[in-house]
Amino acid sequence: MNKELSASQVVAQLRDGMTVGIGGWGPRRKPMALVRELLRSDVKDLTVVAYGGPEVGMLCAAGKVRKLVYGFVTMDAIPLEPHFRKARERGAIEVMELDEGMFEWGLRAAGMRMSFLPTRCGLGTDVLTKNPSLKTVASPYDDGEVYVAMPALKLDVALLHVNAADRLGNTLIKARDPLFDDLFARAAERCYVSSETLVDRFQLTADEARFNLFERYLVHGVVHAPCGAHPTYNGPDYGWDMEHLKRYNASGAEEGGWQKYADEFVAIAESEYLVKNGGAARIAKLKTPVF
Repeated sequence: MNKELSASQVVAQLRDGMTVGIGGWGPRRKPMALVRELLRSDVKDLTVVAYGGPEVGMLCAAGKVRKLVYGFVTMDAIPLEPHFRKARERGAIEVMELDEGMFEWGLRAAGMRMSFLPTRCGLGTDVLTKNPSLKTVASPYDDGEVYVAMPALKLDVALLHVNAADRLGNTLIKARDPLFDDLFARAAERCYVSSETLVDRFQLTADEARFNLFERYLVHGVVHAPCGAHPTYNGPDYGWDMEHLKRYNASGAEEGGWQKYADEFVAIAESEYLVKNGGAARIAKLKTPVF
């Protein structure tokens, strides 16, 4: 019943060629401690499925990505993720760029074990032109309406970050924007979660239980990772580290910039990473952005 794992134990279960879904949204609640461990590994040739943020750019820069399925890749205040942009412009990765609603529908289809779900999203746009594999389907009813048949985005693995978890695999996402992390968990064959805090077993009030957005049977491993979403933000625990994100962004314009960044912030232990970023006390004081 104890699902606690280390980050290295999680990544040891990944294999070349897997389809990996990464939760969060842009620079919000990304499982960066798990991503950094993945960057340290030899795993490659991945299909990454994400509402992308800096994790996508880092994985592209490290040569881990064969194909990217995404609705966007951004750091919000820094609109264009630098290393994703470089990979996209030089044609280094295969891409499937989707409308955000189509992306959601693909996750829902996978979670419901459906081969596709019909949607109006994408009709009349170049999404269909740029993705010729997408098909349309006619309603079998009298209306005869034509929809996009959004295929299921089936994941081998989902990586998520949460505010709290217990060793049984129960999780709490306390942010005001839980977004679609529950859909990633349901769309995946195996789901691994990193968490700010980890306890033996939750004793939740009815009000606290509403933050438990997906069942523990979906969770195959839990990693204790304080500040594990840094430099993205993980409300209400801490905001994004814009100083760090600007430094990362600048690496995209520097000769050998990614390697310099990786040497300083990836090729080290997580404990050293926290020290380099001012420690947990500094990160806890980072303000969450207001949109």
